[in-house]
Amino acid sequence: MTRICFLLLAVALLSGCGGGTAKQVDTAAQKQAQLLTMEQCRGYLKVDITDPWHEGKVLHTYLLVPRDSAMPQSLPEGTVVRTPITHALVFSEVHTGLLRELGSFSAVKGVCDAHYFTDAEVLEGIKSGAIADCGNSMMPTIEKVIAMHPDAILLSPYQDASYGQIEKTDIPIIECADYLEYSPLGRAEWMKFYGALVGKKAMADSLYEAVASRYRAIMQKAAKASTRPSVITEMVINGIWAVPGGNSYMASIIADAGGSYPWAADTSTGSLSLDFNQVLAKAQKADYWFVKWTGIHSLQVLKSHYALNANFEAFKQKKVWACDTEQTHFFVRIPYHPDLLLSEFAAVLHPDLFPQVQPQFYKRLN
Repeated sequence: MTRICFLLLAVALLSGCGGGTAKQVDTAAQKQAQLLTMEQCRGYLKVDITDPWHEGKVLHTYLLVPRDSAMPQSLPEGTVVRTPITHALVFSEVHTGLLRELGSFSAVKGVCDAHYFTDAEVLEGIKSGAIADCGNSMMPTIEKVIAMHPDAILLSPYQDASYGQIEKTDIPIIECADYLEYSPLGRAEWMKFYGALVGKKAMADSLYEAVASRYRAIMQKAAKASTRPSVITEMVINGIWAVPGGNSYMASIIADAGGSYPWAADTSTGSLSLDFNQVLAKAQKADYWFVKWTGIHSLQVLKSHYALNANFEAFKQKKVWACDTEQTHFFVRIPYHPDLLLSEFAAVLHPDLFPQVQPQFYKRLN
């Protein structure tokens, strides 16, 4: 019987990832990312990116092979990436920020859309020539891309994307679809993939587990609150109010922070394009209002954007909180640290439970 059990165990360990290779699978309880699957195989890490636009299809498969090891003789179909990458062309400041946190900022050798970057080290690198400015992300300057000799290009994909000339260079294109995850911890979990790319997988795994642990602790504490205040977010811009769907990232944050959301029954993972009157009709009595925009520093400024904003109960009760996205680096920090955003929302909704939280992103409007 012992011999049979041993043989069954051996078969289980050797199944998947191609014949004769070991496979490590995240359990459902551990895995939060819906679009990312990582399997540690013998001699390489297999990474599958699920196509978010075409159900049941794979957007891209990557085979991460350590530089200091021989190329495995039998590899499944996919893009081979030798790791750690040391010369990366990066299209988004979200990813340069994470690479710095992982101690691998030196791998950033080029960027696109440099005018969107606010990171002082990136800007200084461009100025000194240490980091190449490869132009517009929609049409990079191919001569500069080739000249910097990248071993990987990190960019955000879009539906049915075509990457033009850079697809013909044989440089691995890493399709960073993390921004399409609608779960806060799901997006944060992508740091494991980026950590593996720069040879810091153990560090990235540890960082993610710390973030996830803090997130869950805040969520569990908020769940003990005796009330669930109602919350609305964002504001009308050019006649349209982009309201987060009921299954969206922001809706998850509100629920996990111990709040209720007027559109919680909606099943959308993206945003709903509503007009002002639609939002007012459904959420005029909301207890709190969170706004992300630039330059909203007072209730008067919010009212100046649209006079009818003053009709919301949260406005009348001075329970409006605003995040200046230019000043706070919100879009750079929050993707891989949703625990920071959750703690702020929870502290606003339940100050008695979170008296020590000092907001970094949102400020109460006077």
